[in-house]
Amino acid sequence: MDILRVILYIVLIAACALSVIIILMQEGKQNGLGSLSGAVEDTYWTKNKGRSMEGNLVKITTLLVVLFMAISLVLEMEIMQ
Repeated sequence: MDILRVILYIVLIAACALSVIIILMQEGKQNGLGSLSGAVEDTYWTKNKGRSMEGNLVKITTLLVVLFMAISLVLEMEIMQ
C-alpha cells in the first residue's frame, strides 16, 4: 500500500502543478460587470469556443481539477482508516 500511496501523491502534485500552469495560460474573462445584464453576443468566437485552444484549456483544467479532487478524497479516506 505504501507504493500506491507514493504514486498517488506524485500524481496529486503533478495534477496540482499542471492545473496551476494551465489556469495561468488561460485568457482573462473581459466581460466584467457587463456580463450581469445577460446579453451575449453571437459571434463566431463565442459559438466555436469549444474547438479553440481556449476551449481545450478549459476542458483540461476541468479534468485536472476533478482528478485532483478524486485523489485527495481517496487519500483522505485512507488516512481516516
